[in-house]
Amino acid sequence: MPRRKTSLKSNRVNKRKHTRNLRVKSQLKKSIKKFQELLIAANTTEAKTFINKVFSQLDKAAKKNIIHPATANRRKSRLMRRLSKGA
Repeated sequence: MPRRKTSLKSNRVNKRKHTRNLRVKSQLKKSIKKFQELLIAANTTEAKTFINKVFSQLDKAAKKNIIHPATANRRKSRLMRRLSKGA
């Protein structure tokens, strides 16, 4: 257990950031799964509109350093490739 006030505060801040990061990552995973389910169901028109939401979430997570920007770009590229193959 830390003794200094700064260490105690950094623990509190880290806990808040950790919970925020987990919430954003889980929401991102849910969105990606929903997009993939739309592709499997051959519902390409809805998938094309939904991909904008997924891209927005990926960009926001990368901007807040929740995921690495290159990871966001790679996932966007892979999702777009799946969409173009399914269409």
